[in-house]
Amino acid sequence: MSSYRSLARNRDFTALWIGQTASTLGSRMSMFVFPLLAFALTGSAFMAALAEALHLLGMAATLLPAGVLADRLDRRRVMRLASGTGVALYASLALAGILGQLGMVHLLGVSLVTGVCAGAFAPAETSAVRTVVSTEELPTALAQNQAREHVAGLIGAPLGGALYAVARWLPFAADAVTYAISWVMLGRIRTDLSAIPHVGDPRRLRTDLATGARFVLGQPFFRTLLCWSALTNLLVNALFFVAVLRLIQDGVDPVHLGLVETVAGAAGILGAIAAPWIIDRFATGALTVVIAWSFLPLLIPLALWNSPVVVASALAIVLLLNPAGNAGIGAYRLAVTPPDLVGRVQSFSQFASMAAMPLAPVLGGAALTVLGGTRAVLAFGLLVAATALIPTLSHTIRAVPRPAVWRAALEEIGDDATPVAAVA
Repeated sequence: MSSYRSLARNRDFTALWIGQTASTLGSRMSMFVFPLLAFALTGSAFMAALAEALHLLGMAATLLPAGVLADRLDRRRVMRLASGTGVALYASLALAGILGQLGMVHLLGVSLVTGVCAGAFAPAETSAVRTVVSTEELPTALAQNQAREHVAGLIGAPLGGALYAVARWLPFAADAVTYAISWVMLGRIRTDLSAIPHVGDPRRLRTDLATGARFVLGQPFFRTLLCWSALTNLLVNALFFVAVLRLIQDGVDPVHLGLVETVAGAAGILGAIAAPWIIDRFATGALTVVIAWSFLPLLIPLALWNSPVVVASALAIVLLLNPAGNAGIGAYRLAVTPPDLVGRVQSFSQFASMAAMPLAPVLGGAALTVLGGTRAVLAFGLLVAATALIPTLSHTIRAVPRPAVWRAALEEIGDDATPVAAVA
């Protein structure tokens, strides 16, 4: 595809993508190993869960101030600081393991601080992508970033498990190497990633946070997209948690459960590869609405047949289409965000989407206990359908045209002060 060829010639994006792909793979290995090691050290399921939960807590707690930093500071320095800290932290776990001194306090501390690093990295990376990639290349760049996540999800856990079987400290040593690769590749970016100079009174953290939130909540397009994405993330994850938990209750063996995740990861990769072709040929708003309703046809088979094949097929269908929807609307959202607000808008949106995510297993487990498998699936299906009405009934979402059209509109009115309503 021409878009992939064009992006492949973008030296700075390639350096950013390779580095973050390596560190994402390493992080997936470590996140798989953290609960295993915590349980091995303590014999406590609670401590095993805490080892992973602290990472998510650190990430969520850092996102909002990290968005401010991404709009104030040089993004390359922020990202290299996060990657360099990751090298030191994971290397410390590996060294402690080699010396036989690895303990829970150390493990939990690394889990929390690496979550902070991940939260600091994310808005800076998004701002960097917006800087090094042209508006025309944005959908393909975001699709490639989604492919990276699916590749890491596909091989990160098996690879982490294999290294853990050799030595408990080995996955952390490998993760330290992946963060070092990220640090080196970030240094190869030539584009100036410093923040847009601020003119006026000294800036305060609270004011900057409020500015990003006001922009998102004050624009109908951003507000609608935020509401829909947060609810959909919560409900769809709860739905598939119910589906997987039903398989566990029926005694499906771990090998077949693992195959469900493998099929889902492979489908996500294929969907990300096809995403630029799909995005270019359909109106971005219409594609978003189609994605919102794509979960509904899967409900009847999920409700009636509790089988790994059915669950894997449902996940595969969703993930084949989802990268195009996410990358398409995500590229438009980035393109119409003022450059000096990209970090704060991204961090606020990501924080709002993540805030409710820990409730997904709780909702799924409660629904399965109270309603039973079939009725729980159908109940969540109805809620997902109600949520799909949000973009369907929103003119600001439906009116977003094909990328070629909205890119031309942006070029005509100028990227630096884009009135969202005028483009949509």
